[in-house]
Amino acid sequence: MDLPFNGAITRYFKEEAPAPIRKAVEKGGAGFIPSASYPYAEAINKKDYASQMAVLRVELAKLEAHIRGNGTRIVVLFEGRDAAGKGGTIKAITEDLNPRTCAVIALPKPTERETGEWYFQRYVEQLPSAGEMTLFDRSWYNRGVVEKVFGFCTEHQREHFFSQLPSFEAMLVEEGLVLIKFWLSVDRAEQLQRFLDRENDPVKQWKLSQIDVDGLKKWDDYTAAINDTLARSHRPAAPWSVVLSDDKMRARIAVAQTILRRVDYHGKDTLAIGEPDPAICGGPDLLHG
Repeated sequence: MDLPFNGAITRYFKEEAPAPIRKAVEKGGAGFIPSASYPYAEAINKKDYASQMAVLRVELAKLEAHIRGNGTRIVVLFEGRDAAGKGGTIKAITEDLNPRTCAVIALPKPTERETGEWYFQRYVEQLPSAGEMTLFDRSWYNRGVVEKVFGFCTEHQREHFFSQLPSFEAMLVEEGLVLIKFWLSVDRAEQLQRFLDRENDPVKQWKLSQIDVDGLKKWDDYTAAINDTLARSHRPAAPWSVVLSDDKMRARIAVAQTILRRVDYHGKDTLAIGEPDPAICGGPDLLHG
């Protein structure tokens, strides 16, 4: 089987990955979580996950009915390193929801015309109308992290972004939109394991990109950009929920709980929703232990 990018992921793993990361991946097995910093050594039991998500999906359906009937507008941002589980988490949240009510937006690289627009403009065009929820698979925070790491924007452009960001998000909240921001955080060994899995799975190879390959050597640059971005954009009006996503199933439960707890809706069962696990879900301080 031909590997994408001529096997660049495997080559990095064998030849360039730091020794502790390589050893952690080699130690892995089914259900094993290679991250030494993650609070659980193994993934949650699949039956327990399915049971909890079944309850949360009922609550999500209630939420959907509420926003349709009351005109509520919800915006949910999903950010994180490559392979942090954004797409899978979004799929788990929206699986039983009506796509006419709940839209998933994953914008491609800006067109030539879009690069000449106000930076936030193409995101504003995707914001929900009354009775809708929009989930962004990556968002305007590209400028804070990915564009910074790969030099896709100048430092002036990035600083201009941060100067406008507080007012932009404040306007969304003042307009009545419910703004929920998630940062899914994945450990280096777990990220590499997921990339290797994708590289060797023909039905998942499409998920890999040149950015993924090049980003393997930029872990520290990403870390610096992430820490800077979260520090400058975590505010009471628009806080971040950081979710440690080395266990995808635990992360999906925590994300669903966080969304449901942010909105009041008819028939809400707070006891059934439960509290997000504080060991894996909290503010930006969670990234630093």
